[in-house]
Amino acid sequence: MPIGFCSPRFLVFVFLISAIPIAYIISEERAVPTTHVFHYHSAGFFRECAKWDDQGRRFLVSFLEGGVGEIRVPDDYAPGPGDVVLKEVTLVKDFDLAGNSSLGIAVDRLRNRLLVVVADLLGNRYSGLAAYDLSSWKRLFLTRLSGPSDEKSFADDVAIDAGGNAYVTDAKASKIWKVGADGEFLSIIRNPLFTPKQWYKTLVALNGIVYHPDGYLIVIHTFSGNLFKIDLAKGYEVKLIEVVGGSLVFGDGLDLISPTKLVVAGNPSGRLVESSDGWETASVVAKFKGPIHRLSTAATVKDGKVYLNHLVGMGYPKKTHALVEAVF
Repeated sequence: MPIGFCSPRFLVFVFLISAIPIAYIISEERAVPTTHVFHYHSAGFFRECAKWDDQGRRFLVSFLEGGVGEIRVPDDYAPGPGDVVLKEVTLVKDFDLAGNSSLGIAVDRLRNRLLVVVADLLGNRYSGLAAYDLSSWKRLFLTRLSGPSDEKSFADDVAIDAGGNAYVTDAKASKIWKVGADGEFLSIIRNPLFTPKQWYKTLVALNGIVYHPDGYLIVIHTFSGNLFKIDLAKGYEVKLIEVVGGSLVFGDGLDLISPTKLVVAGNPSGRLVESSDGWETASVVAKFKGPIHRLSTAATVKDGKVYLNHLVGMGYPKKTHALVEAVF
């Protein structure tokens, strides 16, 4: 006999189904972490990216609702039981960018600035790249990458080469924008390899990106799990890196631990990838499982240790966010 949508049995069924993930989340939040976690209080629920600024001894974080903040780590901070919950302080909140999200960020210490990707999350009608002075937080430039009259795009992450040029991934239209050191728009990198044949693998395209000190970019395609090498000295030659040992599907933010080791954030929380041939091929050598319900979105290296940023904060009115050490 079918269950009516307003019947008591249906309502009980809905309650039980909804209680399962809630119970799981409560269980995960109460569990003792297996690695060190920097917890911090924030005014917002969603923090897209975090990068460690070693000179400033702070984590810099981007706000999905728009803006940038810092989480300072005291000099006398000692990880252990009863860790102090740190505090987020807002540094950037541009009114002329209201309605846009702040996404990938990159610390450019050589030029004392932070690059911030800005995009229209829901409408995909605007993408830009902003630069801010790391001391005064004055905006140095704002470069428009796409607007309402252009193809729908979604700027997502950014990497900086040795000359200060920035490379911004488009997670919607599978391309990479290049912006000069002074903020001038330079070019667009496109390649057929960036677009998988299956339509459903194009829903979230190019995402995390890093610059390798040997002069090339490493970029991940989220829904296909493809990892690409883009040689800047060879006319932006694109090669598909042959990856064995595991899948990189749902890969998000990237960070290099060393020239041969790459961390890939994204559920499952983190994967360690190694290459011994200049990233022609690579192997997934280890995985880390963190708080999956919080959604790992970015990786950063602090004092030789990898920390994963998680998108979702928990609690009200103060939201508690987690930067989780990933041990591989």
